[in-house]
Amino acid sequence: MKSKTILTVFLFMSLLSNAQSDTSAKAPAVATSYTIYFDGYYRNDFTKQSTNNKTSFTNSNQSLQLGMASIKLDHTKGNFAGTLDLGLGKRAQEFSYNDNGAAQAIKQAYISYAPISGLKITAGKWATHIGYELLDAYSNRNYSMSYAFSYGPFFHTGIRADIALGGKSAMMIGLAQPTDFVSADSPDKMLIAQFSTSSKNDLLKAFLNYQGGKDKSQFDLVLNGVVSSQVGINYDGTIANISGKNWTSNAVYVNYDPSAKIGFTLRSEYFNDTKNAVGVGTSIFQNTLSANIHFSKLTLIPEIRFDNAKDKIFFNANSNLNQYAGNFLIAAVYKF
Repeated sequence: MKSKTILTVFLFMSLLSNAQSDTSAKAPAVATSYTIYFDGYYRNDFTKQSTNNKTSFTNSNQSLQLGMASIKLDHTKGNFAGTLDLGLGKRAQEFSYNDNGAAQAIKQAYISYAPISGLKITAGKWATHIGYELLDAYSNRNYSMSYAFSYGPFFHTGIRADIALGGKSAMMIGLAQPTDFVSADSPDKMLIAQFSTSSKNDLLKAFLNYQGGKDKSQFDLVLNGVVSSQVGINYDGTIANISGKNWTSNAVYVNYDPSAKIGFTLRSEYFNDTKNAVGVGTSIFQNTLSANIHFSKLTLIPEIRFDNAKDKIFFNANSNLNQYAGNFLIAAVYKF
């Protein structure tokens, strides 16, 4: 059963939009934009074991795979805005893993209303604010995903308010369905929140993120730093509690761009699930080195990754358990 609160908000915003159209002497500004992209990849696990992949979206070995074909439409009319974001492929299916059929193709669908300057109300389904990495491959410099992304929230469905606090600071607060559910029978909801700020020159940005509800909570800190025109350093640290058990992740991303045509990113992450909060049951130190080679609208991402676990959770070529896993992949992302 879909949330009655969300439906009421949608109807209310629709009525406001009609009223504005009927009473305004001057037609509101209208703008529509779209983003289309495709991504695919080939992954080779060094021990030929696809099960050694324990993060999202790259669960294959020695085969060409479609990641996702996606189209996103953004429309604004005066103080109102709407977004419909659709995707096909394994990436979209894993993102909306609690949905079935055509519903898995809906990555995001929400409307927004800005009644006054500095305040925006949004209702619908949207990608989570928690973490550094994003669903769409063109938004990340590493193609494979971190453990923090894979075991954190993917999306929220509910209502939120974005509030400007003056200067470079802002906050968001909202109420959502249980994490990664569009609709749920449970009456329990999640409180979501974010505080963001930055330095005057925008060379350092900070985002403190939160979600919390019955038997589940997560705090997350993202820092974005610009060292020079060629070097950037980013950090994502998170701690989550599920039914009294914690898991944590600390990840550092170092970007180096010697030219506009090529860039490199090293991601180093320490993921700790020794209390078995999400089923991994150990700690893992992973390092991923990716290159981004740009050809106009096409980006090639060759990538090498090594995961080192405290306990034996990976398989070697003889199908025996060991502590290590490694793979190489090459991805292609086309965006226009």
